[in-house]
Amino acid sequence: MDVEIVGRALSTLPEDDDHPYRTGPWRPQTTEWRADDLEVTGEIPADLEGVYLRNTENPVHPAISLYHPFDGDGMIHVVGFRDGKAFYRNRFVRTDGFAAEQEAGKALWAGIAERPALSLRADGWGARTRMKDASSTDIVVHAGQALSSFWQCGDLYRLDPLTLETIGKSPWAPDWGVSAHTKVDDRTGELLFFSYATEAPYLRYGVVGPDNRLKHLTDVPLPGPRLPHDMAFTENYAILNDFPLFWDPALIARGKYASRFHRDLPSRFGVVPRYGTEVRWFEADPTYVLHFANAYEDGDEIVIDGFHQGCPEPADPRGEGVYQRMFRFLALERMETRLHRWRLNLVTGQVKEERLSERFTEFGMINPNLGGQPYRYTYAATQRPGWFLFDGIVKHDLHTGSEERYALPEGVYGSETAMAPRPGATAEDDGYLVTLTTDMNADRSECLVFDAGRLTDGPIARVRLPERISSGTHATWAAGSALPGWHDGTSML
Repeated sequence: MDVEIVGRALSTLPEDDDHPYRTGPWRPQTTEWRADDLEVTGEIPADLEGVYLRNTENPVHPAISLYHPFDGDGMIHVVGFRDGKAFYRNRFVRTDGFAAEQEAGKALWAGIAERPALSLRADGWGARTRMKDASSTDIVVHAGQALSSFWQCGDLYRLDPLTLETIGKSPWAPDWGVSAHTKVDDRTGELLFFSYATEAPYLRYGVVGPDNRLKHLTDVPLPGPRLPHDMAFTENYAILNDFPLFWDPALIARGKYASRFHRDLPSRFGVVPRYGTEVRWFEADPTYVLHFANAYEDGDEIVIDGFHQGCPEPADPRGEGVYQRMFRFLALERMETRLHRWRLNLVTGQVKEERLSERFTEFGMINPNLGGQPYRYTYAATQRPGWFLFDGIVKHDLHTGSEERYALPEGVYGSETAMAPRPGATAEDDGYLVTLTTDMNADRSECLVFDAGRLTDGPIARVRLPERISSGTHATWAAGSALPGWHDGTSML
């Protein structure tokens, strides 16, 4: 392994830190690495060509009063594969907020569990304003660049997908910023996105072309401030949402932001033509959906698959402490999160629902070539009970209803698992699954590669990383053919 330290961030976290999401598997990193010719156990397939990118929250300063695990600064990890070898890089996203707090040596903006009025600066970002734009939630690749984003809206930061150097902000982003979970349609090369805020019309939707220019932006009026987290798309439509879990209006008036589940309101799906302005709303049973797996058109119906929450507002565990009360919204078994399907009939306006699995899973990924198209498989995560830690991978077969699970060893935790299609593949699951692990037993991290068609056989390759990384979530795969310079020798490899 050829290893070099290329940077370090200033951290003021205490050595005796006892926060459950800044210690153990969530111990943050301050070191940035360049590592080539990584040590491999097993064999990297010769036709695995491209990069796996993962974003995560990585705090470097204590919160002003109460840290939430979604407050940390964005750190991107990349493991690249070419010619049977692998390389690794990790970098902080150089957001304006990160730079300001590095200079100040402390937190300047209030986090998710804190009142905005606690911010030490009057400016800021986010749907509720006066937040730091951490760009720490999601990562996609569009028009040859990696784009990192924040779940409560902020600037989209552009990064080199190989070196992870921050290039700058996307110049087309609207004044509200952009929410995490932008969608890249590999068929057209377009990027679909949404933004939300506490001011009318509360939601906006747009499309960016493959040339990285804004092509479409339209208002999507809502009854009031909402908390959408994801969207879906089909060949001809974008699907937005208005779920009945959102900030309590009475608390907003007092400068507080706490979400409540409004059981008397329906779930609503907003269907808009990809370049349209007229939104058609469909009502369904009340729930909340953090993430969708995919959507597609089936005759007169739009089919949407996502992770339905049977209990979006788990009971408050009185007497268990502030951390347990806060983090009950991160436990899949408490929210009863299961794979679910909605069918929206464009002719009759009816909505049909069905549960697709009894297992608690979330963070589903699919073959990226089938975004917005009919598909069969989704690869989701299981979770250690009570913790925001992934302890296994489930392959859901939506045609047969069968499931396969690979359980990580006790004390080993994974990341969102991306699917890398094999070049020239004809079967949907002909390819590879890639994820990063945090191993608390061996104090190490690896990148695991599975045969997507044989998940339960276990990893076919284990790639050793230079440092044990913090546990994390959202990830993506980009084929080498989608990256500038990959084949002509001008890439960093």
